[in-house]
Amino acid sequence: MGNCLDKISLRGTKPSVPNSAERWSSSGRDKDNVNGKEVAEQKVTREHAYGSTGKIVTPNLKVFTLDELKSATRNFRPDTVLGEGGFGRVFKGWIDDKTYKPSRVGVGIPVAVKKSNPDSLQGMEEWESEVQFLGKFSHPNLVKLLGYCSEENQFLLVYEYMQKGSLENHLFRRGPEPLAWDIRLKIAIGAARGLAFLHNSEKSVIYRDFKSSNILLDGAYNAKLSDFGLAKLGPASDKSHVTTRVMGTYGYAAPEYIATGHLYVKSDVYGFGVVLLEVLTGLAALDPNRPSGEQNLVDYCKPSLSTKRKLKKIMDPGLGERYPIAAAFQVAQLIPKCLESDPKRRPSMEEVLEVLDKANQIKYKPNSKTKSNKKASVVHQTQTQSQTERSHSTSTYALPS
Repeated sequence: MGNCLDKISLRGTKPSVPNSAERWSSSGRDKDNVNGKEVAEQKVTREHAYGSTGKIVTPNLKVFTLDELKSATRNFRPDTVLGEGGFGRVFKGWIDDKTYKPSRVGVGIPVAVKKSNPDSLQGMEEWESEVQFLGKFSHPNLVKLLGYCSEENQFLLVYEYMQKGSLENHLFRRGPEPLAWDIRLKIAIGAARGLAFLHNSEKSVIYRDFKSSNILLDGAYNAKLSDFGLAKLGPASDKSHVTTRVMGTYGYAAPEYIATGHLYVKSDVYGFGVVLLEVLTGLAALDPNRPSGEQNLVDYCKPSLSTKRKLKKIMDPGLGERYPIAAAFQVAQLIPKCLESDPKRRPSMEEVLEVLDKANQIKYKPNSKTKSNKKASVVHQTQTQSQTERSHSTSTYALPS
């Protein structure tokens, strides 16, 4: 889910500084589509780092009728729209928590209904990929797919509703309070667990579009990965990568993938490093509204990750000094490792989790400067909010209601 904006062909003229939300692809059809049958036959349960359990299961999805989803969303009324992208629109609906039959607003459980745009070139392929992957994976840090519908040349997906929307929404479209440090680290750890589960499934899965808009948050800020439309099965045991047409999002895609079309499991780790940088700075991966030289976050901030003194200068002003600098520096030192140009030199997601867990053990201790810094951060937030919102056209499927 997250952003699904129209793709831009790499064979055409690539925008010099595209919006961070723009997804792009090379022309041609992806020859090595996901083999859903192979995934379905895997019935293994894995215990992952820090007690996070995930499994690959026999699909048990409800097949909704179009009439049922029309009823659940009040005929896809405009005031139920949660987001919009290249795939189509996402609507909020209500269904019975036991039968999954449509119910009245406020009765049963809320759901997010993703409805394809008939003119979308990516809709069918991504719809199939979502069903094949999310229908078979069960993990606390992956969004839950409840069912689907394919009727009257329309393709729909029904997901659990995520009350807090996307990480991108909280970082760049700020509300009254910026995300606290401990919440940011909790989100990063949850997203890392979800990615580690995918990478370590019996047939490793490459997520291929890891970015802040695809990290959704429930009411307790538990992170769940969404939008599996670009996910791929990883390489065979005797191969290091799979070769496929280049698809992804500017600013997050690994350089070797862009250059060659070679997709490694650790290509996802690069995107994770970019998101960690967004979490520290509160800045988007790409932003044409920033001054020249600062528009690409990796190029701008990477030199500032080497010392605590430099790091403090790029930390999100919304945090004030309400974070443990020792923990932030541990995360900062991890980022360049994730951004290594050679994918073999990047850490695995298990190694990333180890570092994040250690950083999470270091807690912030308030001091007398807290109140004054908090006031200053609110002033900064007010000054920058309008500019930030102009530079992002994000559409997550579950914005705060």
